[in-house]
Amino acid sequence: MKPTNATLYSGLLTVLLACLCLPATAGNLRERLAQRRAAAGLDAVDTTPATIPPGVRVLRDVPYGGDPAQRMDVYLPAQGATHAPVIFMVHGGGWARGDKTMRSVVQNKVARWVPRGFVLISTNYRMLPGTRPIEQARDVARALAVAQGRAAGWGADRDRFILMGHSAGAHLVGLLAAEPALAYDRGALPWLGTVSLDSAALNVVAIMQGPHLPLYDAAFGDDPAYWRAASPLQQLKTRGVPFLAVCSTRRQASCPQARNFATKANGLHMRAQVLGEDLTHREINEQLGQPGDYTAQVETFLATLDPVVARRLNGRR
Repeated sequence: MKPTNATLYSGLLTVLLACLCLPATAGNLRERLAQRRAAAGLDAVDTTPATIPPGVRVLRDVPYGGDPAQRMDVYLPAQGATHAPVIFMVHGGGWARGDKTMRSVVQNKVARWVPRGFVLISTNYRMLPGTRPIEQARDVARALAVAQGRAAGWGADRDRFILMGHSAGAHLVGLLAAEPALAYDRGALPWLGTVSLDSAALNVVAIMQGPHLPLYDAAFGDDPAYWRAASPLQQLKTRGVPFLAVCSTRRQASCPQARNFATKANGLHMRAQVLGEDLTHREINEQLGQPGDYTAQVETFLATLDPVVARRLNGRR
């Protein structure tokens, strides 16, 4: 049957509309991909260096090992510190990138806490592809041990360290919190508490057994035994120091994993709590230290760790 003019017109119109919709479809796809990357934390690395406020001095690239990546920066009050508590910060970046000097890692934290009599240490560690996450955690432990050993010379207190990490760094400090022998075997001393800033890798086994992004394959490989060994949830077997898991409520995996970790920890009589924040993965890191409810809630947790920490947070020496 020969098509009518109306049928031909209708077909041409359908094709034309489809062509006109292609840019929008492509735009929607790009938007979905961008949202997925943001949810996974892949857009979290900002290489902009921090601006250090007046009244703070920095000791750059203090070594804790022979590799160029095994370096840390120490932020000190310009007028000197005395028995200062230490916030020991570990950057993120998918276990493959990032740096201790990044603005989102240190700027607001230094501006908030160093003038109040804290020392802040930001450490690098060897990364993928040459160094996998468990050995990265050992690097963090080596840095912690060296920092504790040198603390008195910086006016800091070796017995008042607080571990803090963001993203991949949150996984690394979470692993040390769950299995502190990893740190003690490298010479580290016990620390006061741990703050995990938006890790979505507290349960590595569950990640690897389900749909996941390629970055997790690069980090954790295909060996279930390695997944268990690198997973904070699976390595959490005994009571440890207090633990705060900050998580972005905008991500699917972060808060559920944080709650599962806290539930298991509390069952072991380890004090663990979850702080959900309506912030992006990057903002969880970047905005900590800015005045507001988020920083205040983190500081409420920090104040419970030690009376000296509480006094410094309140502006009293």
